[in-house]
Parts: sequence; C-alpha cells; structure tokens
Amino acid sequence: MHETYTIAVDFDGTIVEDEYPKIGKPIIFAFDTLKKLQERGHRLILWTYRNGRALDEAVAFCKEHGVTFYAVNKSFPEEEFDPKYSRKINADLFIDDRNVGGLKSWGEIYQDLIGETKSDTGNTKKRRKGWFSF
Repeated sequence: MHETYTIAVDFDGTIVEDEYPKIGKPIIFAFDTLKKLQERGHRLILWTYRNGRALDEAVAFCKEHGVTFYAVNKSFPEEEFDPKYSRKINADLFIDDRNVGGLKSWGEIYQDLIGETKSDTGNTKKRRKGWFSF
C-alpha cells in the first residue's frame, strides 16, 4: 500500500491560467493529475484566495472537469471558521504557483507524488526519491 497525503491545491495560476476574477483555461495535465491523485487515495483541498461567487464558480468548474474536493478553504468539510484562530489549514503538501522556484509542470508534480516512471520498455518502475523528497 502506498502512502496517502492531504494536498492543498491553489486554483488561479495553478489549476487554471490566472485570469482572476474570470476563470482561465485549464493548465495542461492539471485535472488529469488531480484525478490520478484522488484515484490513489490522496485527499485534495482547494485552497484559494477566491470567496463568494468567484469561489462557487471555481468549485463548479473543477467539478465539471471531474474533480470534487474533500474540502474547500478549510482543513476538513465540517470545519467552522473562527476568526480568532489562524486560517492556515492542515495539509501535508501544498501545490501553488507561488512556491519558491515557481510551479513545476503537472507532469513533474505527478512523478514526484506518485514516484513512478515508465521505462523505455514500457514497464513501470519506482523512481528514486531525491534530496528534497518528503
């Protein structure tokens, strides 16, 4: 059995091109990768600046593309926001276009998280984890 993670994912500039407050075009392989991560048991949280109608539109857009999030802008679905506490959510990993070094391609993100790559013969093999692996 593989390890599973709770992964917080930004929307604008990460899943779609940044055209806030409009919704940009999907970034290549973003939805494919998110669906694969969910299939492998990872919990996905949409963690975005959007709120109100703009947030509802983003959630609906993701659902139309086959991704329904475990939670949206909170650590778990039942969480009640209390403004006297920090808005930081509890996630193992964050995928965001504002990462130090920028956003990796979704292909690289997939390979980093799944840890598999195809050999020239078509066989799947485990990738060695790098220095900064989790």
